Amino acid sequence: MSKHTKTAAAVAFCSLLLGTGAQAAEEKLYLFNWTEYMDPEIITAFEQKYDVEVVQNYYNSLPEMFAKLNAGGASQYDIIVPSNYYVPRLIETGLVQKLDHAKIPNLANVKEQFKDPSFDPGSAYSAPYQWGTTGMVYNTDTFPDAPNSWSLMFDPKVNPDYPFAIMGDGQVAIGAACGALGKPYDCNTLDSWREAAKLMIETKSRDNFSGFTDGTPALQQLARGVTHVGMSYNGDYLYFKGEDPEAFEHLAFAIPDEGAEMWVDSMMIPSGAPHPDLAHKFIDFILDAKIGAQLSNYNYYASPNAAAEPYLDEALKQPPAQPTEEEMKRLRFTPSLEGEQLQTFQQLWSEVQAR
Repeated sequence: MSKHTKTAAAVAFCSLLLGTGAQAAEEKLYLFNWTEYMDPEIITAFEQKYDVEVVQNYYNSLPEMFAKLNAGGASQYDIIVPSNYYVPRLIETGLVQKLDHAKIPNLANVKEQFKDPSFDPGSAYSAPYQWGTTGMVYNTDTFPDAPNSWSLMFDPKVNPDYPFAIMGDGQVAIGAACGALGKPYDCNTLDSWREAAKLMIETKSRDNFSGFTDGTPALQQLARGVTHVGMSYNGDYLYFKGEDPEAFEHLAFAIPDEGAEMWVDSMMIPSGAPHPDLAHKFIDFILDAKIGAQLSNYNYYASPNAAAEPYLDEALKQPPAQPTEEEMKRLRFTPSLEGEQLQTFQQLWSEVQAR
């Protein structure tokens, strides 16, 4: 998630033309992506290879992306990069089209675990872009003996005083609350949601709750000491730790024992994409072994591309970019919700936000 996203920096719906060599190109590819999630050199290479121009628009959250597509964006963009639990929703609403696998030979490079995902059987509509985890980031000076647990945020006995933030994505936040209650992270029953929503409302009322803060802004708050616990993405954490080692010296990323989110961001083609053939070429280009590695080496997220592994930086082959076997056992996909179930969840989350 972005999902950097998934970096989720605070830039919304702005456009940026990347590459100068394709200024005169007649054909354009319109890419709708998370912010700071694409290496500009990859865009330039694609433009030069196909003599096209790539125009990028950005979103800061999945609801924002979905709303834009519903408002006519499905005929404006050629490629979107949603997270796994939005893929069924996009398919169900007819906002995306099936992929022509014959036009994407590099799909053969995809790791087995990503070839037949539960959220899109047979990868009929989606191709994996990057994957990662959403975990807890905390100050090790403040909590030298911290339990590896969501209780650092949700239990006032464990953390009675130090400011903390929770991610603003409803399903991710409720998943963490479910974990704190001893339930599976991927809880999806009405009773579980009600209990988690009640805990969220109680948590919001505590004096040291600093608000809902996503991804990169959460890390910035932690680095400045504004908060001492938050939620963010493993790639964001690794990237910013490399950029400012001193500020991140006492910040640790953790996959809580109760479980956390594993996500996959995928490339999809909107139903009314103006350039579907070019969109297929772009997907195939990203799935090239060396390009796939270049993408991960740029944004510090794990690659779903098996052929890319020999070209990955060492940091991407170990935690937190690559979870341990034990951590993998605790990771779950955020559930995909549709119809009445989705409506019920949205009502519950709206109540949490309003209280």
